[in-house]
Amino acid sequence: MSNWGLTNMSNETIQYCFPNNNLSCTRSIRPEAEYIIVYIFIAVTSVFTVFLNLLVIISISHFKQLHTPTNVLIFSLAVADLITGLILMPVQGMKLIEPCWYFGEIFCSIFRLIFYVVVNASLGNMIIISVDRYIAVNDPLRYPVRVNNNKTVVSIVVNWLFSFIYNFYLLYEFVMYPEMNHTCTGECIVSVKLENIILDSIVCLVAPCCIIIPLYVKICFVANYQAKHLNSVTDKKAKSEKKATRTLGIVVLVYLLCWMPYYLTSLSLGQNDTLIINVMYWMVCMNSGMNPLIYAMFYRWFRLSAKYILTQKIFGPSSAYLNLFPEEK
Repeated sequence: MSNWGLTNMSNETIQYCFPNNNLSCTRSIRPEAEYIIVYIFIAVTSVFTVFLNLLVIISISHFKQLHTPTNVLIFSLAVADLITGLILMPVQGMKLIEPCWYFGEIFCSIFRLIFYVVVNASLGNMIIISVDRYIAVNDPLRYPVRVNNNKTVVSIVVNWLFSFIYNFYLLYEFVMYPEMNHTCTGECIVSVKLENIILDSIVCLVAPCCIIIPLYVKICFVANYQAKHLNSVTDKKAKSEKKATRTLGIVVLVYLLCWMPYYLTSLSLGQNDTLIINVMYWMVCMNSGMNPLIYAMFYRWFRLSAKYILTQKIFGPSSAYLNLFPEEK
């Protein structure tokens, strides 16, 4: 029998992922217009995400005024979002339209490990950001002593290491024995035990919510109290911290809203490689392009730094000391 293609009872043409391989998976043929639209959307979204997060990374790296603990956390988050735009979004976008996996068993395992490590590291960044904002608002006088760049870098390194070790544990069999998870050539399906799905839901959804939500509720109460009782001397600083807290609170909220549908779907349907699960994965990836947009809307320093970068002013002498907070002059 020829492996090039066949027609089913519905007159839908079905082809093989690898025509010369008798163990190949089959693939249904979609309309060409559907392929074009989806691939254009994937390309535009990925490039957009990479470009915006590069602006964030270059801004925080280059300008001395942005070398603060909070911005170091934003830098770590932007690195995770950059990896998402470079690797995760293109590949995960292809899985929305392509029924076949063309990158081999090894990359199938590596890709899933990278995916979970990056998105869980982002979640860890959100938790650290919430703690940072809580200390900044609740104990502003001792904030410079309790939080500094060195402590922040250590927390980020621990966060990434934990994310790698935790996800390697969950995906150990999938990573070490990729051939056990495929029924045919051209398939890349994550097979995770139900108990691991429940564990992951607790570790990466329930526990973070139990930490983040109470912290931000407390932050809101403290911020409202300060707004009523602070004097004019400390009012400007308090407003700045409150604005930063509100902006990062929106980042955290958007992240959780993108994550929740995925976990609810995983618990109800399992981790089967269905269209719904792939759409949920894509929603998680799309979050990486939203964060820089939030910064652009609420942070004037980001708009100014992006302007300096795009107009190549950063190549000028002493450009690292350009003022990104002109209202503080």
